[in-house]
Amino acid sequence: MPLTVLTDSDVHSLLHSLNREDILALQHNLAEALHDYSTGTQETSGCCSANQPQRISIPSGNDQTTLFMPARTGTTTGVKIVTLASVPAPKTSTASETGSVSSVTPSSPAPSVKPSVTSSQSTTPRGSLTVLDGAGIPLGFINAEELTAFRTALASTLIFSKRQRVHSITVFGAGKQAYWHIRLALILRGAEIHHINIINRSFTTTEPLMSEIYTSKDWSSLRNANEKLRFSVMSGEYRDYARLLKEHVRSADVIFMCTPATSPLFPAEHLTSSEGRRKGRYVSLIGSYKPHMVECHPDVLKQAVEPDHRHHHHKHAEKGGVVVVDSLEACLKEAGEIIQAGIGAEQLVEVGELVMVRKAALKEIEMGGQGEQGLKRWLESGNVIYKSVGLGLMDLCVGEDLVSLARDRDMGTTIDDF
Repeated sequence: MPLTVLTDSDVHSLLHSLNREDILALQHNLAEALHDYSTGTQETSGCCSANQPQRISIPSGNDQTTLFMPARTGTTTGVKIVTLASVPAPKTSTASETGSVSSVTPSSPAPSVKPSVTSSQSTTPRGSLTVLDGAGIPLGFINAEELTAFRTALASTLIFSKRQRVHSITVFGAGKQAYWHIRLALILRGAEIHHINIINRSFTTTEPLMSEIYTSKDWSSLRNANEKLRFSVMSGEYRDYARLLKEHVRSADVIFMCTPATSPLFPAEHLTSSEGRRKGRYVSLIGSYKPHMVECHPDVLKQAVEPDHRHHHHKHAEKGGVVVVDSLEACLKEAGEIIQAGIGAEQLVEVGELVMVRKAALKEIEMGGQGEQGLKRWLESGNVIYKSVGLGLMDLCVGEDLVSLARDRDMGTTIDDF
């Protein structure tokens, strides 16, 4: 049995060769795997949650953490091993105590966008994914750096793909996660996107991303997706930061938060006030992955799960009463926003239960909801918050597909009779 080895360069080339049809096919396979994860049993599906052990985290020295992420699909077994810089808990008050950053004046940067304590080290996961077939025979060995960012964005854009309005997108961060969220958004909905506003801790650290977007051949068709498409960059170094931050958050149809932040990146009231709630948004939180880490203020999540008694005097966008997560078990244990907001399991729903709308609608009716019509309306135009801390199943599902694509396209290195 041949073994396919994909280096970081191979993965980069393969991922940048994918067109919209390829991305949709990968998304479909990932959605099926996540649906089986949420609803399947060991008797019916290899992807079910019972077959997905929790990841193991061990300190690696020099302020590094190594993660072991085993997983199984219906056809393969594998493990991703990655090392990344640890993000220590802030020594000041917690995010829930500090509340918003509204005390910051327009002439000074918000505390949350100052260079973090880990800015001297990369928080990009570096390591590998090993893919074995059902008999334990190695099929693939894949550099995991770009794969991790890609599979996270692929899952994050499952709900994005269902949204009615995506004209304005605000992205926090400028690393690989931000890169792939922007790229997939343009591949999937480029003709409809007018503004992409990138917010990062400094202009300097944003330069590589913007250089890639404006000069790389890989982005030539995407940066010209439509004549209205415009990019903007803002950092906490800008003297009018507080005002523009509010504008970019309020005007956004979609917010991708892709930073390892330990305090909220904008005041809660930008989204929780009557003005902030007039518009339906899709907010994806994928950057923080420890209980002390938060990108979005917990008050935003608290409001999202509050019962909607519809006695307010302002027109507010519809909310679902839940936060969408990749894994209920993992997010209750590791997601800082959910933990600090005090949100329980009954206020969470896994994305795998929602991506198959018709199946999810039946459960929604059982719970007293409006069924497919109400669920579809909320996913398409309501306020939807998605929180992800990552699953080994995502890596294995996407990695298996990449091995197949690489073989079809004669990419990577093949070792016969490994």
